[in-house]
Amino acid sequence: MIKQTKISRRGLLKGAGATAAFAGASTLGAPMIWAQNIKNVTLRQIGTGVSNLNEIAEKVKEDLGFTLTMTALDTDSAAQRVATQPGSFDIADIEYISCKKVWPAGNLQAMDASKLDNYDKIAQTFRSGKLTPTSTIAQGTAPHTVGFVDGPNGKTFADNESGWMTMVPTIYNADTLGIRPDLIGRPIESWTELLNPEFKGKASILDISSIGIMDMAMVCEAMGEITYGDKGNMTKEEIDKTLAIFTEAKKNGQFRAFWKTFDESVNLMASGEVVIQSMWAPAITAVKSRGIPCVYQPLKEGYRSWGGGIGIAASLSGLEKDAAYEYINWYLSGWTGGFLMRQGYYSAVPETSKNFMTDNEWGYWFEGKPATGDITSPFGDKLAVAGETRDGGSFYERMGAVKCWNSVMKENQYMVRKWNEFIAA
Repeated sequence: MIKQTKISRRGLLKGAGATAAFAGASTLGAPMIWAQNIKNVTLRQIGTGVSNLNEIAEKVKEDLGFTLTMTALDTDSAAQRVATQPGSFDIADIEYISCKKVWPAGNLQAMDASKLDNYDKIAQTFRSGKLTPTSTIAQGTAPHTVGFVDGPNGKTFADNESGWMTMVPTIYNADTLGIRPDLIGRPIESWTELLNPEFKGKASILDISSIGIMDMAMVCEAMGEITYGDKGNMTKEEIDKTLAIFTEAKKNGQFRAFWKTFDESVNLMASGEVVIQSMWAPAITAVKSRGIPCVYQPLKEGYRSWGGGIGIAASLSGLEKDAAYEYINWYLSGWTGGFLMRQGYYSAVPETSKNFMTDNEWGYWFEGKPATGDITSPFGDKLAVAGETRDGGSFYERMGAVKCWNSVMKENQYMVRKWNEFIAA
């Protein structure tokens, strides 16, 4: 690790007195030029709507001085853009499952871990793969398996902390089904409920094949219909069986819709058209912020998990590349982590995020403690009141119950073809 210098570039960007303070320091010529020119830099970021938020771009402008533009896409479209349109982005805010799709294209550059101020504070989930020293690594594409390459020009994934990263981790979560408890009126305890005929025409699953197939697998395994060798790396036979079960349910009218975007999932649940569905944490937050009951339901079979990170374009160099590293270091320094944790995510560097949360917020979101006062979203909407606890409990309870990671399997092309047949059926 390279320790942060006494006078950082970030420090140079703060306050009108910076120029006067350093005017006589000839050794600071390069940083001063950097500070003066940084305001002319614009970095183009693409990613999903869950973390490509205007508030983050505005805070970057305020704290770092340069401009960050954001384009929000669905998971598959973001990966496709990185793989096929290298000139259209500078920063890729994507999920780790996309690494297997995009890294071989050569449009991202390996990142030097020694340039990260808080590398040592990054959660072990992203480094060794283990939540705790005794944890079992879940099935699927665990982030650490695609998080490193063997050098600055590495083409294949490394099985250790090589010091060269495909992406710098930012956020992650344990995903489950969202439900409308007021419209269901009874306990929900199993993934099998997604196909319960009781919810015919009022269920939904997301139309992102590499994630949706994992939700399907959780359901089929819970039903006792299929025992997978590895849900994250299915055989053709397992893919066929899984999709056959859901195709039959679809033809029987089980599903109201198949959603691709965050907003679609929110609207389906908030309207009451759907009462049980695949869902993401901030979508639950968005529904609750409207005063509508919505629960991210813990299920006895456990969670499906995912992780996101930031990659930088292979073409990025010079001042823009310096700005990208500055942005990543800023991202991991805590403000963004705290902002996103208030939506229900976990920060990849929880230690710094804690500094930007109240004791009440940290206790509720991370430790699973009863709230001591109102819990609000990053936008000020009330989500919980004193005495309420987070759905699923603490960080270790939730992430400790992860059974599989979102995955890109060896038979991915076959799976996508079969998935499209399911959607068209």
